[in-house]
Parts: sequence; C-alpha cells; structure tokens
Amino acid sequence: MTKTHHYQSTIRWTGNKGTGTSGYRDYERSHTISIDGKPDILTSSDPSFRGDKSRHNPEELFLSSISSCHMLWFLHLCGDAGIVVTAYEDHAEGTMEENPDGSGQFSDVLLKPAVTITDATRADETQRLHHKANQMCFIARSVNFKVRHEPVINIA
Repeated sequence: MTKTHHYQSTIRWTGNKGTGTSGYRDYERSHTISIDGKPDILTSSDPSFRGDKSRHNPEELFLSSISSCHMLWFLHLCGDAGIVVTAYEDHAEGTMEENPDGSGQFSDVLLKPAVTITDATRADETQRLHHKANQMCFIARSVNFKVRHEPVINIA
C-alpha cells in the first residue's frame, strides 16, 4: 500500500516598496518561506533576475534539496549495510537553461559527494550505494532530468 505524505509552507512576498508591481524595476523580489515550528528562510530571486544576492534563491534551494535528499538516503543505506561513514560533504552543481521567452528549466545536476568511511575494504560497495541512493531519493525521482554523481570515497 502506498503511503501519502503532505507538506505545507507559506511563502510571503516582502518586496513591496510602496507601489506594488507598478513596474518591473519598482519592486523587490524578497520573500520569506515559513514552515510551522521552524526558522524562516529569507529568500529572493537570483541576482540575474533582480534579486538580493544576500538571500537564498529558489534555484539554490532546489539544488540543495536534491543534494540533501541524496545524502540522507546514502547515509541510511550505509547504516543498513554496516558501512561506517564519518564525514560527508557535497559540492553540488546545477545548470539551468533560460529560454528566449524568459522561462527556463534545470537541465543538469551533478552531485560531487566526498565521503569518508572507516573500512577500506568496503570502498567499492560504498561507491555503489550512491547509485542506489539516487534510485531511492524522493527529489531525484521527481525531476525530469538525470541527476549525475561523481563521488569520492576517502578512508579514515
């Protein structure tokens, strides 16, 4: 039986400088993401789209969601397999293509996790678990492009 999970967030635009959207340059792209019981996330659009570079933007959060989901599944799979991971860091990269009409879409995401494990004899198995984590990740399974991986396994 399939389980269903529901999520809620509130997005509040905070960029009205007094005249609303009276002109393309007359408002800020600033907004706040609120989720009950958690700290607010101050966001804006990418600076390329007149956003505030000091705030997170949806594209960065999207990329971070893919990376975070992969990490959580990978750690889960390693724990189940008895592989001891002592460090994990991913420098994820994403490419978004902007169309002539201003629309756009992500076309590529590359995860580059550097993982440290305690047992050198399990390095190959650890490498394979990245593929399985990608198959299990809720976010990666929801996108319409392939999420690629270039993992590095280090031994503690």
